[in-house]
Amino acid sequence: MAALQTKLLCMILLQTWVSAAQKPEWKTATATYTTETDGSIIDEGACGYGDLHKITYGKYSAGLSSILFNKGSTCGACYELRCVDHILWCLQGSPSIILTATDFCPPNYGLSADYGGWCNFPKEHFEMSEAAFAEIAEKKADMVPVQYRRVKCERRGGVRFTLSGNSHFYQVLITNVGLDGEVVAVKVKGSKTGWIPMARNWGQNWQSNINLKGQPLSFEVTTSGGRTLTSYNVAPAGWQFGQTYEGKQF
Repeated sequence: MAALQTKLLCMILLQTWVSAAQKPEWKTATATYTTETDGSIIDEGACGYGDLHKITYGKYSAGLSSILFNKGSTCGACYELRCVDHILWCLQGSPSIILTATDFCPPNYGLSADYGGWCNFPKEHFEMSEAAFAEIAEKKADMVPVQYRRVKCERRGGVRFTLSGNSHFYQVLITNVGLDGEVVAVKVKGSKTGWIPMARNWGQNWQSNINLKGQPLSFEVTTSGGRTLTSYNVAPAGWQFGQTYEGKQF
């Protein structure tokens, strides 16, 4: 009986240790918010997502400073943020929120990194919507210290593929990516072709110059965590530019 109890205790401790090890450590950064009702954090963004409300990121979108944005490769990644170490501005209990990287917060080297130049390299900074900021801090604050960490993205429905371009140029915008959220490689396949690697155009827009008109399209998406998801015949043979098609989810 004692041996069984010891074994169970060891299993519980091991499981607790594994769970703790899987959680990324909190890192320090700063955060501000934009009050623009039609600004980049709300409606557009350097990741190319377009209307952020239509793709469900909405107010929980964020612009990242250069070191975090990493030339757009982190578009779609999810971060947990909480306001810390400021008794006047942080909400009681330091509640956290989950944000999706959708935009770039450009540096302003004409201003001090402590006031106005918050996104100057190499500072780690998040620019949020006013509504999201109000969930962790007082809105009258100009800038607050935060802690952040990468987390898995929880999405409803499948990965979405929005097609654009012309007969000689094909581009697909990939949104609603779960788990890692951050796409690092994409392949496309027509019914008459093999798998064709696509090149990153900008943000999460991927391109190919192969004529795939009239062929049902399949996509292979690889995320930063090394996971690969294949969605066959996502777009039917009669697909059109400007249309969005939904595949599987991670």
